[in-house]
Amino acid sequence: MYNDFLRIQSLEGELKLSHKKRDFGLTVSTKELVYQKPHVNYIIRLENIVTMTPFEEEATPGRRRGWKGVPTYELSGLAIGKDHYRIYATSAVMHSRSGLYTLGPTEFILPIAPEMLRAIGRYGQLNAF
Repeated sequence: MYNDFLRIQSLEGELKLSHKKRDFGLTVSTKELVYQKPHVNYIIRLENIVTMTPFEEEATPGRRRGWKGVPTYELSGLAIGKDHYRIYATSAVMHSRSGLYTLGPTEFILPIAPEMLRAIGRYGQLNAF
């Protein structure tokens, strides 16, 4: 059914939640958040998440933003009526069919269900303001 998704090779910590849609997936363990897109996974250690804030898109969904064509973030699965959050992490790992690549400071904008948000907050020891 989801042939274009890469298998999560190793998940650090205990698996808590996993949601998969047609074009993206999210998996939370006690140590990691894995964001899956067709052909690529992003692994974010919960301890590397600096902030998670609500996000509202003002322009056309699905477009990349950036200066002179250099993307600063990518919107994924933006849908009306869904809660989206901007996640800023000090580092992440990108797993593609070509291998593993360490990314520096990275920002993700993702639709996150309330139960998934609670799990990320709980296991990442994030505090709500």
